[in-house]
Amino acid sequence: MKLLTFTEQGAERLGVKTEQGILDVAAASVACKGSASVPQNIHQVIEGGEEAVEALHRLADEAISRAAELGPVFLDEAELTFAPCVTSPGKILCIGLNYRKHAEESNAAIPEVPILFSKFSNTLAAHGEAVPLPIASEKVDYEAELAIVIGKEAKHVTEEEALSYVFGYCAANDLSARDLQMRTGQWLLGKTCDKFAPLGPYLVTADEVGNPNELDMKCIVNGEVRQHSNTSDMIFSCKEIVSYVSHHMTLSPGDVILTGTPEGVMLGYPVDKQSFLKAGDRVTIEIEKLGSLTSLMVREQ
Repeated sequence: MKLLTFTEQGAERLGVKTEQGILDVAAASVACKGSASVPQNIHQVIEGGEEAVEALHRLADEAISRAAELGPVFLDEAELTFAPCVTSPGKILCIGLNYRKHAEESNAAIPEVPILFSKFSNTLAAHGEAVPLPIASEKVDYEAELAIVIGKEAKHVTEEEALSYVFGYCAANDLSARDLQMRTGQWLLGKTCDKFAPLGPYLVTADEVGNPNELDMKCIVNGEVRQHSNTSDMIFSCKEIVSYVSHHMTLSPGDVILTGTPEGVMLGYPVDKQSFLKAGDRVTIEIEKLGSLTSLMVREQ
């Protein structure tokens, strides 16, 4: 199932992607008289797990079968204003240098254990949203990434069971101000500027994705493919990441883990060929089964 959050008159609403359009869950719940049993926001779905997803399936099936009598419960996706597909993650964790070819292009040693850093809620951005380029930076880079969304509390889980704690996956862009990132040994400053973690457009349930480590992925800037790889090139797979992190902190429903980026980032280019993002650039992250996440770069006011 493909889930999304959109905004209407300043309020966030839950949507489900169907062949008939985007099901407005709140409107359909009222029309079908099933609002008491149907989750009304993305975090209720994540926390509700399989039962919540099944309730949405039943609602969607009923709405499709009764579409002629229910009124406008299906919306045109092209007319929606998206919100981040996960709206309030408790933690946004990121894995650095997790693609073999990216480590090589960065002249970095292959990590022996996952490299962790974090982003904060100020970095969240939606599909189609403008991202301000910080006044303090001249070297903002793109990073196409697969994001894991945790579905159940996870602590000390094995690699064999790790993916059973995952609710789903989404596309992400780990935008990075390289000059700020490399200013000190800690990367945080260059990773946590406003809107530096676009997520979306959809949160896709794990059952629909299958193996998260065999997904084609691209980053496209102004129509030019800059990154093209596959999640199979990860040094640490999704199950290894979830297990590793859970042995050091408790993962909670709604937590997001960005799993690293493949080769092709601007940081990996020779200095004389580097052309970092500028106002007006349009960056699209495409990941197989997860859709396309687009961001427009603008000047910070």
